Amino acid sequence: MVELLVATENPGKLHEVRAILDVLSVEWLTLRPEWAAALPDEGDDYEANARAKALAGAAASGRVAVGDDSGLEVEALHGAPGPRSARYGGPGLDDAGRNAHLLGALRGVGPDARGARFVCVAAVATPEGGCAVARGECEGAILDAPRGREGFGYDPLFWVRERSCTMAELAPSEKHALSHRGRAFRSLRPEIERLLAAS
Repeated sequence: MVELLVATENPGKLHEVRAILDVLSVEWLTLRPEWAAALPDEGDDYEANARAKALAGAAASGRVAVGDDSGLEVEALHGAPGPRSARYGGPGLDDAGRNAHLLGALRGVGPDARGARFVCVAAVATPEGGCAVARGECEGAILDAPRGREGFGYDPLFWVRERSCTMAELAPSEKHALSHRGRAFRSLRPEIERLLAAS
């Protein structure tokens, strides 16, 4: 069976990517320590980060690899935290700490100025250096308190306008159908399939 590497150290992302692409007949590979060491530090551009992860994973493992970079862009914060969402608030914070930091930054901001969107750029790369990307977005708003137990990251604060609930209140299959990551990887799937067939 063809092998496909998911180039991420984030267990939540790994679970979601595999669920979104479960139609693929592949053997899923996760990062070995020596492959993870090859992943670059992230910068301030979704596409550059996604490409770098997928290319580094593919080169280190010798397999086709997928990776992504995603972030939350908040209107009242002029698009922050953006590509630095996973590091928002400084080192050492977990998801709850980053959510608390975000709520602190939005203290006093009314509901009309809490518009936000999730953004994801997904990438697939080959060991030879070929790479393709796709982008997905999900529009919503930031609540003033977390709701829901599903998902990870900022999901408990992100109000999904299409469903009138938070991302963390959606069943996983519902989330994957409309999330930024789901949209990006579904758009990329034909290219993933083409590269796997050629590998």
